[in-house]
Amino acid sequence: MARESYNISDSTDVLAEQDEDNSRKPDNTAFKQQRLPAWQPILSPKSVLPTFFIVGIIFIPIGAVLLTVSNNVLEYSYDYTLCNDQICSELRTNNTRMSEACNCTVSINVEQDMVAPVFVYYGLSNFFQNHRRYVKSRDDNQLIGVEVSNSSISSDCSPYRTNNAIGYDQPIAPCGAIANSLFNDTFDPIPDAGITIIRKGIAWPTDHSTKFKNPSVTSDPDNLTAAFASYAQPLFWQKRVENLDESDPNNNGYKNEAFEVWMRTAAFPTFRKLYGRIESTVPKGLYNFTVQYNYPVTGFGGRKRLILSTASFMGGKNSFLGIAYLVVGSCSIVVGVALCIVHFATKKNE
Repeated sequence: MARESYNISDSTDVLAEQDEDNSRKPDNTAFKQQRLPAWQPILSPKSVLPTFFIVGIIFIPIGAVLLTVSNNVLEYSYDYTLCNDQICSELRTNNTRMSEACNCTVSINVEQDMVAPVFVYYGLSNFFQNHRRYVKSRDDNQLIGVEVSNSSISSDCSPYRTNNAIGYDQPIAPCGAIANSLFNDTFDPIPDAGITIIRKGIAWPTDHSTKFKNPSVTSDPDNLTAAFASYAQPLFWQKRVENLDESDPNNNGYKNEAFEVWMRTAAFPTFRKLYGRIESTVPKGLYNFTVQYNYPVTGFGGRKRLILSTASFMGGKNSFLGIAYLVVGSCSIVVGVALCIVHFATKKNE
């Protein structure tokens, strides 16, 4: 009788396949074997319909409160783009006369007493701070006081990295398109107006304490002139960065709060930024402001506004959130009523 052959390699392959199958098998646990207890809601008219009414009952009062709070915020604005019968705006678009000073007077009629604090804003329209290249055009290392050179300054700042106005290249401080386009109009109340605009305390606390720091020299840490001596000023600036606020030595350099406010870019082409605060109540009446008109906007079809506003716990005047709550709540009620009608009509036919 012939002896049956036995192939050891075939047996080994079978065992290997079994081991591989076992290695891919999930552990015998309740989670991996999907034996955990589960609950799935049963959607019925009795459980769904009340949800729409509950959402409506909650959202409509919230929307009414938010809208009322927003409407109670007092806000007055004036578009001064073409003040002085366009003389100032024409100067700012004329390259040969751009450096000439131009002042105009802006009048704002306050119809109700504005309880302190009153916030002063400047508003710009058709200015796209949200452009990708514009947003990136800065050197954050430079802004926290790190010494930079022509070679180490961020390439994102191009073409506002260096300036050779003195015959050789110097790094610009602060560099980049954001800093180069710093808003530099000023608003001064007429002396007999009885109000004072405070230019400090307007930046985000985290920005002022963390994101912006001045460079220093070892021999004299408080001497900003020495700290910025090796830098050139931005091409479109009328002052050097260490001289931005001549009335307050502690509000200069990268720690200048108006500069810090500007460096936080806006999300939309029409925006406002905080210019200052009035710490006293502004009685109703006509208030005149002397505007030093420096910032050109007509070249790109922009507009400029001066805004006075009070604030609520929600911030400034903005009715969007209140209207959104009212719309969602109202739609929920309408949908709930419509579904009730359909449900009862269907039930009656059955």
